[in-house]
Amino acid sequence: MAAKELEVGAQDLTFEDGQFRVPGTDVAMSLKTIIQKHAGAAEHPLDTSATIDTATAFPSGAHIAEVEIDPETGTVEILTYVAVDDCGKVYNHALVEGQLQGGLMQGIGQVLGEHIVYDPDTGQLLSGTFMDYFMPRAVNLPKITLKDMPVPSPANPLGAKGAGEAGATGSIPALANAVLDALKPLKIHRVEMPFTPSRIWSAINAQVAQNTR
Repeated sequence: MAAKELEVGAQDLTFEDGQFRVPGTDVAMSLKTIIQKHAGAAEHPLDTSATIDTATAFPSGAHIAEVEIDPETGTVEILTYVAVDDCGKVYNHALVEGQLQGGLMQGIGQVLGEHIVYDPDTGQLLSGTFMDYFMPRAVNLPKITLKDMPVPSPANPLGAKGAGEAGATGSIPALANAVLDALKPLKIHRVEMPFTPSRIWSAINAQVAQNTR
């Protein structure tokens, strides 16, 4: 298209910094100009569209977490974690396991402590470094059991599905429900995430104070 506009051969053009140019001359035209020249056309020559069937390429699974809460400090400890996932046809178990563990760590971080905090008066970011922002570490990762239940996807020739998102999406509700189940005997049914020791401790003590009135 640029060659036609500039009345030169396509092989005589170079493209750099958004400009089609004839080397050694001042003859040039920008990609933006080409797009604008055809903006009113019913069918723009640069328009393209493509579709892919992803309806059956997503993973699924079941995740179960067991937690223990120290009522004196509000600290949540993950005792065990079991996940059974369908990631489609698995070609490299080590890579899939690594993706699942990475996703689990993301979920653990979101549930137990990761939180961006801003000053409500100034909008200043208060958790701008890892000195002030909770970073999940190996000590937060419990003993985990991962099981495969692969069902090949019919949506692609490899039969593959997603893997990493299974850990991230499964761990958040599993852990949140486990924490609330542990707090249920105290008649605590809701705590704002993330479940930091401070928030858990405050919820426990507020409920104990209410019960003793």
